[in-house]
Amino acid sequence: MGGIFNYQEKYCRDLLKKFKMGDCKPISTPMSTNEHLDTDVDGKPIDQSTCHSMIGSLLYLTASRPDIMFSVCWCARFQEAPKESHLTAVKRILWYLKHTPSIVLWYPEGAKLELLGYSDSDFAGYYFRGRARSKTMWLCPLRRRNIAAGACCAQILYMKQSLLDFGVVCGSVPLLCDNESAAKIAKNPVQHSRTKHIDIRHHFLCDHEAKGDITITGVRSKEQLADISTKPLGEETFCRLRSELNVLDWSNFMS
Repeated sequence: MGGIFNYQEKYCRDLLKKFKMGDCKPISTPMSTNEHLDTDVDGKPIDQSTCHSMIGSLLYLTASRPDIMFSVCWCARFQEAPKESHLTAVKRILWYLKHTPSIVLWYPEGAKLELLGYSDSDFAGYYFRGRARSKTMWLCPLRRRNIAAGACCAQILYMKQSLLDFGVVCGSVPLLCDNESAAKIAKNPVQHSRTKHIDIRHHFLCDHEAKGDITITGVRSKEQLADISTKPLGEETFCRLRSELNVLDWSNFMS
């Protein structure tokens, strides 16, 4: 197979050695599906420098390992006052690297550039909420998905404009949304009792589809590629989505 391979196995092994985890037990995913990280106010404090060093080293590795991007960035949110639970989560990422040191990011030879957008409301997950009259009000799933789709559309427009600087012209970019209702409202934003809470600013999706900038398309949840960047996943789903990102095991190329 031809192409460009972004390969950092030596860096992975040096990283494990640096933090004295060369003999740690390997694990198949960087985050547990039932893992819930928060500020852990009552948790046991740890040395900040150790946690900062680990996360900084891992952030450098994400250039060739998008499979750890979500877990590393999630742990990085708690660097200001890291607790033992946060350190355990960071160590799990290293356990995963022990299991997959020879993973590479592959850019196939002759591949054509194709811009796709995947919209997934779990970028805010269960933590996306607002406050009114001192009571917590959880945003309904439909509104979260429309906000996510709107944000994705904005990013697509930015990327299309940026690609023009390189002489790359993109036509109508598919925006794949895993919620059928959100996709239908974006195509036909008719106000009624079930959608009146959705602010008019989110209906610009319909305008950009009419202009030919994007094409709203439904996608089945199990085919939602954005899941690997928004939530912890089980081993089977994680490995499947990882391969779709062209993050592959180097040994498969050598065999």
